[in-house]
Amino acid sequence: MDPLFSTVATTEGFGTWRVRRLDANRTDLFGDTKVVPPSPNLMSSTHICDAATPEEMTQYHADDEVTSAKDYPEVTGPLNNPPSVTSDDFALAFDIDGVFIKGGQPIPEAIKAMRYINGENPYGIKVPYIFLTNGGGKSEKERCLDLSRQLDYEVSPGQFICGHTPMRDMAERYETVLVVGGEGEKCRIVAQDYGFKNVITPGDIIKTRHDTTPFRKLTDDEYKNSRVLDLNNTQIEAIFVFADSRDWAGDQQIILDCLMTQQGHLGRRSSCHNEGPPVFFSHNDVVWSTSHEYSRIGMGALRASLEALYHAITNKELTTIAFGKPQMGTFQFATRLLQQWRSEYLGIDKPPATVYFVGDTPESDIRGTNEFDKISDLEWYSILVKTGVYQDGETPNVKPKMICDNIYDAVKFAIEREHEKGPQQNQTANPQDFKNGSLKN
Repeated sequence: MDPLFSTVATTEGFGTWRVRRLDANRTDLFGDTKVVPPSPNLMSSTHICDAATPEEMTQYHADDEVTSAKDYPEVTGPLNNPPSVTSDDFALAFDIDGVFIKGGQPIPEAIKAMRYINGENPYGIKVPYIFLTNGGGKSEKERCLDLSRQLDYEVSPGQFICGHTPMRDMAERYETVLVVGGEGEKCRIVAQDYGFKNVITPGDIIKTRHDTTPFRKLTDDEYKNSRVLDLNNTQIEAIFVFADSRDWAGDQQIILDCLMTQQGHLGRRSSCHNEGPPVFFSHNDVVWSTSHEYSRIGMGALRASLEALYHAITNKELTTIAFGKPQMGTFQFATRLLQQWRSEYLGIDKPPATVYFVGDTPESDIRGTNEFDKISDLEWYSILVKTGVYQDGETPNVKPKMICDNIYDAVKFAIEREHEKGPQQNQTANPQDFKNGSLKN
């Protein structure tokens, strides 16, 4: 075993625990993390998403009946001065917006929940966890710095996946790409960090030809940072929407212009309008939770708008591809990240028996968790909270296995459920299966 770690005695009801060496330094704990992203065939096209019927989307097992946090008593642990130990039998995965953060500020129960899963609970256990959000527009490192400040706990990039993280793999396939969305130059910088060699933004095209978007003018900063292109000799090989558009009209105009080219050559118009480059979205959430009392439209709405415009102009169907939740490739990516985090940071080489996923959006968080649970060797247990897109009193289109008022109640429920299982029921999957993506045969 790695010398950073040691094995401690079994704690009743939770299986085996591991504790880190106290003198481990920052370099030991936060090294570079490399995770193999999902292959393109794991991503979902528009038609695959649309093919699911309402019955299929809400299907769940009879024994997975939705329960309430009120069905479980308040946790009263057996330890007056519990030791700091780490669970190796279960783990947690979280959405962020609407679960921990709303309108850029932590939800009232968020910091208390972080303390709870980091050992400040009656059982004295720490639970391994990762964050899996459809949000993006910044580098993973920058998002982790923001989240660490908001939650008052350090979050490592090794624990974090945003909507465009799996797009890193696409840099091996495409060299010149159009990247859309986000603030300023941030998405260009993220794409370059992923390895894309020639990253073009809508600002570059507008600066080169001002009448591309009749009603949008670049700000002084946008004009300064944008680049002049040789449009007649520029070929866009793929289009990536990394983050929410700040200018729907202008961005859609430029995407449509690219789609109606011959093989992405900006100086050549196609006569059949089916030769353009592929379009990738980092996620497909139609709505998301902000500080506003009602959910706001998001990238999934832009995707629907673009496809409708393309059909209205060309009378042809546009097939786009989405990453993020609820796509199965994203959950496989999360499974590998979780195992690497547990192994490298916590010295836990075996997979957990259960991963509890806490989210606020039934159509992405809950649907993805429930569907992945059907094909995973691990148990993926969906928990829906009432602090985001889903609100108390609504009937979710996709039913979770558990509904909690907030993130604090959700993590308390998960820990208490594991305690009630006892060590005999915490059976784990084969470690090799876990490393390979944890899929059932």
